Amino acid sequence: MAAHARAGALAGTALLLTGLLAGCGGGTDEKPADRADRGAASPAGDPSAAPDGLPPLPASLTSQRPDWKRCEAPQGGTAPGDQWRCSTVRVPLDYAKPEAGTVGIALIRKKAGNSGRRLGSMLFNFGGPGGSGVAILPRAAGAYGELNSRYDLVGFDPRGVAGSEGVSCRTDKEQEDSFRKVDMTPDTPAEEAAFLEDGADFGAGCQRRSGRLLPHVGTVNAARDMDLIRQVLGDRKLTYFGMSYGTELGGTYAHLFPKNVGRTVLDAVVDPTADAIGHARNQATGFQRALENYLKDRGQDPKEGTQRIARLLERIDKKPLPTASGRKLNDSLAVTGIVMPLYSKSSWPALTQALDEAEKSGTGTGLLALADSYNGRDEKGRYDTQSHSQRAISCADSKLRPTADEARALLPEFRKLSPVFGPFLAWDTAGWCSQWPVEGEHDNPETSAPGAGPVLVIGTTGDPATPYEGARKMADELGKGVGVLLTNKGEGHGAYGGNACVTSAVNTYFLDGKVPDDGKTCS
Repeated sequence: MAAHARAGALAGTALLLTGLLAGCGGGTDEKPADRADRGAASPAGDPSAAPDGLPPLPASLTSQRPDWKRCEAPQGGTAPGDQWRCSTVRVPLDYAKPEAGTVGIALIRKKAGNSGRRLGSMLFNFGGPGGSGVAILPRAAGAYGELNSRYDLVGFDPRGVAGSEGVSCRTDKEQEDSFRKVDMTPDTPAEEAAFLEDGADFGAGCQRRSGRLLPHVGTVNAARDMDLIRQVLGDRKLTYFGMSYGTELGGTYAHLFPKNVGRTVLDAVVDPTADAIGHARNQATGFQRALENYLKDRGQDPKEGTQRIARLLERIDKKPLPTASGRKLNDSLAVTGIVMPLYSKSSWPALTQALDEAEKSGTGTGLLALADSYNGRDEKGRYDTQSHSQRAISCADSKLRPTADEARALLPEFRKLSPVFGPFLAWDTAGWCSQWPVEGEHDNPETSAPGAGPVLVIGTTGDPATPYEGARKMADELGKGVGVLLTNKGEGHGAYGGNACVTSAVNTYFLDGKVPDDGKTCS
């Protein structure tokens, strides 16, 4: 949740990565089903698994083999080390017309350390939507050293993201002007008109620059791409680790290809039963819960602390704060700056410092720096395009297009849920996909997966962006005997790498095929 980040879009990719980096510092007991999901023999998987009556893919796609080469530096980053190799796999632009053009999907791989005991490939998605697996996986790989001993680690940029024909909608200047001028919690008819016009302008920019891809960037197509990637990598079943939005992608894959589901872990889980307004409601609840836990940790009364921060935002709305850079901190950027450190308890001291500066010194340098980090802005004023991809994927998925009147009607409920985040999230339901040029696909994703192998679903009780309740619902939706719930009693967005009990349970499942008891709790 941030300026121009949908309530349910879960733009927590970098924060999941932060948590993982902070946390870095045999076979004879397998069941037959566990041995089968290693994926050594027939990469075709279930030949009847093509969903929705779609035509079979041509051999020119299914018989591809990656041409692994040394990786180039991602935009704004540095090239990974010599152990990493990159490639591109072609997938259909439109699975209903697989001969009518393709999209290149960027891949990155680090081979298993113990080739003699290799189990196969492990595919990752770190969230977003819009996060680049090609850029993130090398930075996070230290957290997966034990898994890398027996698995090739494989990251990918989903269609419409970064190296996979990334969606582009605005120039850096247009992005900067929007953040500076548009009030994301409009109080007057003029502010409201500018807010809705900005949303429509963003969609029009996406159509101008990336119109060919816009109708085809949804999560269902990304899940179909994952199955083709599985085949191209030579794995009989898909071994998958999805975090944040990656859990929605993993649940969608399980629904479409249940017989191709191998060992799968979903961490920081999106509620699959929620529509766009439901996601906004969930995040208002989750971020408020995290804020109150933060305030308790500081020895403050949560209710009084919340009201104090809400009053600070009201003052900033009337008079933006100066910063060291000369830019102004408006209330929309201030909310984003508060959201950013709530993703990880290790970032709470940065929030304390930034709030103290704003309240005591009347300047917003700290909050603006946090907002810039969240919004993908570097020190030279250049923005990454994750938010462009995020919005395109979200609006391709969701049919819901709330009006300004509907958003306004949500305000009393959302203010009650969270005086700090509620107004932003309520208005965001109307602005995010305002006059979007492509119709959405569904109200909420279908994740039922009868016949699939066990899927380990991890929920953290203090998760701000994907509240714990979503993990329970995902486990239920996957179905009896499929969804296995693991509860992490703690704070932050994502548990693996930050909780030893969770990390051990995940590693044991991936490496030995032993699923923890449904309902297990780690603290």
